[in-house]
Amino acid sequence: MEWTVERHEPHLGRVVVLDPAGARQQLTFRFLVNQPACRPSSRTAADGPDRGRQPASVADLPPGRPELVRLRMAHLLEVGTGFRSGNPEDPGPGEPRPCYDPAVTTLTERRWAKVAELAAMDRHEARLLGLDRVGYRTLIRWERGRERSGLIGCADDRWLRPGGRRPSIGPEIREAIFAVHAELQGRSRVGMATRTRLIHQYVRETYGPDLHVPSYNTLRQVWHEWLAPAGHGRAIWGRLICRYGPGMCWSTVPGRWSHWTPRCCR
Repeated sequence: MEWTVERHEPHLGRVVVLDPAGARQQLTFRFLVNQPACRPSSRTAADGPDRGRQPASVADLPPGRPELVRLRMAHLLEVGTGFRSGNPEDPGPGEPRPCYDPAVTTLTERRWAKVAELAAMDRHEARLLGLDRVGYRTLIRWERGRERSGLIGCADDRWLRPGGRRPSIGPEIREAIFAVHAELQGRSRVGMATRTRLIHQYVRETYGPDLHVPSYNTLRQVWHEWLAPAGHGRAIWGRLICRYGPGMCWSTVPGRWSHWTPRCCR
């Protein structure tokens, strides 16, 4: 039977669920966590941040990285099957090697043998191949990624193309954020809810009611990325931007000047 969550009550440690007939029932979080029969729905089993987004593919990798991913795959297949091709009917020269022969070794032994083999490589060569920091748990993580996503599951997230910045933050919203920040300078410290209302007010008065303003969470994240609260290292950036503007020339070394552009203004 599939139940639907109607209401969360975290302060009471319980949740209200509905059965297909519409009957309500209160269950504690402890019961759900420890009940073997309770499993997440297959429709919501995807990771939250990736839900509804286009999955990564080999085409997202920069030039040169697909070959490194295939090399990782070959190492994983050798650990799992003893053959780098993954096919016993298509063996390479000398395969299966004694330390990777599934007939006489366990999977754990083959993983440790692979860790030792990669650790014995030349460090510069291993770094160029992306194999310089491979441990036992790394092999397990790659294998799980391969089972879940195929070839792309062996790639580092750092190799994938970066996601879009923030398309909802256009020049008008950026202007409103910095205008509100300048207006609040010298005043008592206010919360993000007040800042959000002031941003909405500025946009309505300047550009009319038709311009879409991002959500509270988006504005909060952007505010803390660009204009962190006092005491935070990024607060220096915000004060310098408001005082001198982006692209100013400054330096902490006497007699030396350099062009500096904050990350948020690049």
